[in-house]
Amino acid sequence: MTRCAVFGTGSWGTAFAVVMADAGCEVTLWGRRKELVDAINTTHVNPDYLPDTPLPANVRATTDPAEALAGADFAVLAVPSQTLRQNLADWAPLLDERTVLVSLMKGVELGTTKRMSEVIQEVAGVGPARVAVISGPNLAREIADKQPAASVVACADEAVAKRLQTACHTPYFRPYTSTDVVGCELGGAVKNVIGLAVGMADGMGLGDNTKATLMTRGLAEITRLGLTLGADPYTFAGLAGMGDLVATCSSPLSRNHTFGFNLGRGMTVEQTVAATKQTAEGVKSCESVLDLGRRHGVDMPIVEAVVDVVHHGRPTQEVLAGLMARAAKPERR
Repeated sequence: MTRCAVFGTGSWGTAFAVVMADAGCEVTLWGRRKELVDAINTTHVNPDYLPDTPLPANVRATTDPAEALAGADFAVLAVPSQTLRQNLADWAPLLDERTVLVSLMKGVELGTTKRMSEVIQEVAGVGPARVAVISGPNLAREIADKQPAASVVACADEAVAKRLQTACHTPYFRPYTSTDVVGCELGGAVKNVIGLAVGMADGMGLGDNTKATLMTRGLAEITRLGLTLGADPYTFAGLAGMGDLVATCSSPLSRNHTFGFNLGRGMTVEQTVAATKQTAEGVKSCESVLDLGRRHGVDMPIVEAVVDVVHHGRPTQEVLAGLMARAAKPERR
């Protein structure tokens, strides 16, 4: 039986543990808090994040990373992106040389502007064939409810991607394979920032024209950055591009959309952070995404606008007016 360790007991980590268990894997969830781990093992639900989702019998939890990794074919990383480097430095010495590391994270590291797969390779000392990413329209609550969904499993080694595809393929979760790790990661990271922008528009009471404009031009920003960094342009028309963008920008289940909505209706960043139980990755990653774009000479006005609101305190109305006042140009630019 395929063994999987899932690091992170939040909504997405827990939901993906259920997916892998339903696909026939033996799954061990790692969590930092003993009280939550004990509750998962005792009640077989995650009371903090998915209290209404019964966990399969082949899911258990532990606070011991060595126990979680023992014999693991896949180590699934579902921690906040900005904590990955520190966490993985602790876990890397425990890895078996055959274990494939799988990123569920959708962010770009602050300071280094590295994608999560790059951080994993650097810290764990592994090659690209041992790192995979999963990205797509994967709202954790809907997947936990076993509503039909699809995603992309990407790895530089297609055989590894196919192995992982088998390990997470269920009647309700359909994974497709890809070798475009760069495109899948950038689609997942940048769409969080666009989700913040669309959430702000919703919070301001703006209509579907505005939201469609932000989504479409946001996709243009994602694609420009991706092509500059060597991604396959077709990736951005697929599940890891447009699919993930639509889900994040359209659903109240999206953490980034909800965060942006609260800003748009007048809450401060501090008030929104206090009201948000889980991490909205775009809040921190927007700075690193903008930095990445600037380093490569890629114009990203929507991302820049989000940074202005979230980190520089500019009013949403003022930022929107600035976007609309930009010089006219051909659509393809």
